[in-house]
Amino acid sequence: AASPGRLAFITWHSTKNNLQHRTAEMGGQQVIARRGQPFTITLHFQGRGYLHGDSLHLIAETGPQPDQQAGTQSIFPVGPGQPDLKRAWRATASAASGPRSTDVVVWPPAGAPIGRYQLKIRVDSDHTSKFYYLGDFILLFNAWCPDDDVYLESELEREEYVLNEQGLIYQGNKNWIRPVPWNFGQFEEGIVGICLKLLDRSLHFLHDPGRDCSLRNSPVYVSRVLSAMINSNDDNGVLLGNWSEDYSGGVRPTEWSGSIAILTQWDHSGGRPVKYGQCWVFAAVMCTVLRCLGIPSRVVTNFDSGHEKDGNLIIDVFYDKAGHLLPTESKDSIWNFHVWNECWMARRDLPPGYHGWQVLDATPQERSNGLYCCGPAPVSAIREGDVDVRFDAPFVFSMVNADRVAWLLDGARKEKLQWDTSAVGNNISTKCVGSDEREDITSAYKYPEGSLAERRVFLKALGQRQPLSPPVRYRSGVLPVAFSASVEDRTREPPPAMAQTSLKLQLVESPEVGQDIQLVLAACNLEFVHKELKLSLSAQAVLHDGHPRPPFWQETLYLSLRPREGKELPWTISYQQYGQQLGEDKQLCVIALGEENTTWLKTLAEKTITMASPSLDIHVLASVVVNQPFPIQVVFANPLSEPVGNCVLTMEGSGLVKGQPQIQLGPLGPRKQTSVRLQLTPYKSGPRQLHVTLKSSQFPPVKGHKQLQVAPRSGWRCRRD
Repeated sequence: AASPGRLAFITWHSTKNNLQHRTAEMGGQQVIARRGQPFTITLHFQGRGYLHGDSLHLIAETGPQPDQQAGTQSIFPVGPGQPDLKRAWRATASAASGPRSTDVVVWPPAGAPIGRYQLKIRVDSDHTSKFYYLGDFILLFNAWCPDDDVYLESELEREEYVLNEQGLIYQGNKNWIRPVPWNFGQFEEGIVGICLKLLDRSLHFLHDPGRDCSLRNSPVYVSRVLSAMINSNDDNGVLLGNWSEDYSGGVRPTEWSGSIAILTQWDHSGGRPVKYGQCWVFAAVMCTVLRCLGIPSRVVTNFDSGHEKDGNLIIDVFYDKAGHLLPTESKDSIWNFHVWNECWMARRDLPPGYHGWQVLDATPQERSNGLYCCGPAPVSAIREGDVDVRFDAPFVFSMVNADRVAWLLDGARKEKLQWDTSAVGNNISTKCVGSDEREDITSAYKYPEGSLAERRVFLKALGQRQPLSPPVRYRSGVLPVAFSASVEDRTREPPPAMAQTSLKLQLVESPEVGQDIQLVLAACNLEFVHKELKLSLSAQAVLHDGHPRPPFWQETLYLSLRPREGKELPWTISYQQYGQQLGEDKQLCVIALGEENTTWLKTLAEKTITMASPSLDIHVLASVVVNQPFPIQVVFANPLSEPVGNCVLTMEGSGLVKGQPQIQLGPLGPRKQTSVRLQLTPYKSGPRQLHVTLKSSQFPPVKGHKQLQVAPRSGWRCRRD
């Protein structure tokens, strides 16, 4: 009997395959393929080569316990036939350029588990068989394949939500929204390996690796596992959260500008959590990992984001009789902004109607099935109040559509000041497709505030939740049980009696760090009677999670108002007053509490002020061409009226800068402007984003970014300044 041909070597055609699969920029010599799309290898034989009569079978295996029934092992013939892209692996063969070579086209099904695969071959001839190990390849989700559960129809959206390595994350407050640039860097060399390692470090994998690898065919499962692994609360995940304002031993969350340094540090440390992260850092790293693995993803900011635990969709906030915002020990709160992810996928685990964008939140807030993770929850379910839909829809609904009730505490006495049905979930924002503009997606989450549809959905969601009635705690103790009411009682309560005097706080102009704050309080008597009004004014720093610091400024005024009269009261909060109180989030809360001297009715006005960062300008001084150095100039200023030292300039940018090079700067004089000239050598062509951060121990980080178009060769010049 003739012996089968002996396999000499294999050509993987990694460059060509990866270009076709849009993974070439991930680097390395390994094939990185997408599901439902073929890749080609060439088999080279010795001796008589591969002859008719020989039978070839490929074996694709993933995970430590490959099994055919679990879908982690597939044995399939190399032969003719149309591939079944959804269900089974297929391969076809054709003659290559050499007489002893055969081209084999491998079709991974669109429903195969993602991950690192081993590819083997069995060569049968008559009654003799030989096995050969061919090598490893990586398989990712495929947003370009109609049979894949992450398929996106729009090419522009695929380019934005899978391929774009740069982005913007929105911060500030609902009245002052600012974009913060971020370098996702999902195509940087080594990142895909780190993302796969994340899956292998999850508690699901450690508990049952065979089942975990089998379930990696589902983007629902993979995204939920990653939601737990980006934080480190239950495992050695990527990031350690810190909201204490003590960031010793790590990096302040506001200093991060990209995901690459975070993921690389986690990997190089053997999987020790990176210090520190807050919501936008968790979401940005999550976006990097999702895009790297092929799941379309975007970063979403919700302004005035609710965190409600009691199940009654009511968030209580408390003030003392001087109008100071009180910290609570309950977990109910309203964050000035909160950042999460959306990922695009089919939900075959749910009834029809829930495909599309899904909410994922990697910030560790509440446990879900025993782990700190959240989602995926269909955005369409949130809009319709279908909070019985998996996963974590009740919590997501409360983040965008809870009611806010303000209470005045005076000893054991409690008085309701406001009931606001539109205070939570405002200006929900994400970056536009193909541009740096902001897209408002609030209407995807909720019907217009004040509409009958919005209240109908609110009551529908409330009816599907199981109410809890724990006592509310605040710093000086536990509120009496009488202060807690049932869901039915609270939803039927009439609105509080309000003083017929309106108060409104206005900024004269948006202040920068280091500048005085100019405010105007507009007071108006809404009735045809004379009024005397006691005004309690105060200011205190607040963190972006809504936690207040003690007041640093307060004043009491008495105001006389004739019938229907309005008055404007200007006042100034100097930098000397607020400078030492300002936290990392650069946010202040200014409060005016008015009390009528005859009715004793009260009215409340408050304003959150986010201090703007001074500008940091980047000027490109020459054409930008791949692998050729070019100069830039960075111009910045000390925003304070006092000298500062310990200033460091940090640069980052996928395809432009390797790592995070730092430049130590000398002391900066008061209000002094200076510039630094630098030279960079880009190593990738195409659209790129350069990030520069000025750090100092005396003011929050100042950031700037610049969009660049890197020419692929010296014969073509392009510059954008």
